[in-house]
Amino acid sequence: MIERPYSTAVYRDAAHALATIGQRIYQHGWSPATSSNYSVRLNASHAAITRSGKDKGLLQETDIMAVDMNGQAASDGKPSAETLLHTQLYRRHDTVGAVLHTHSHASTVLTMHWPANSITLEGYELLKALEGFTTHDSRLVIPVFDNTQDIAALADQVDAAMADDGISHAYLIRGHGLYTWASDLPTCYRQLEALETLLAIELDRRRLQGV
Repeated sequence: MIERPYSTAVYRDAAHALATIGQRIYQHGWSPATSSNYSVRLNASHAAITRSGKDKGLLQETDIMAVDMNGQAASDGKPSAETLLHTQLYRRHDTVGAVLHTHSHASTVLTMHWPANSITLEGYELLKALEGFTTHDSRLVIPVFDNTQDIAALADQVDAAMADDGISHAYLIRGHGLYTWASDLPTCYRQLEALETLLAIELDRRRLQGV
């Protein structure tokens, strides 16, 4: 029997947690059909991630697989096409323990209708749900990257931007969705819920203001 380069128990816990969180995210409408991908760090060299093409509303533990930090499969299955966007974050920051990516209505409309290269969330009480934020008197600038099918190139672009200005908490892909990361999966989910709620609020405010 070939020994896996990660703990089987840790992997099973990660698969269960991702399947549970995935169904919860789906119920909010942030990951329709087979869109989105979620991952958890297993150790310094591997992560558990959703398999490609799985319906997030029906996500099961068997829909999770392991990959190395180069995005290569380390267990049976085909990893998400966007795996390199997850592993880039794990390689960039060894404190990142989970990554969640969603395809919500709000993030899609905001990034397609308004062509700015960032969205700023400021003065919201809910910003305190983000790791490291302690007051509503805070400002989060979320960069927006143009969508592309060249995921390796996009991962390099994100990495370069992080090296230049220390992007924190999240980024958006135009017409595509939100990426957010945190030290562990519960914190990452809390952060995702806050960000998706704030993006929906921001969308409503812009509509009301006729911006």
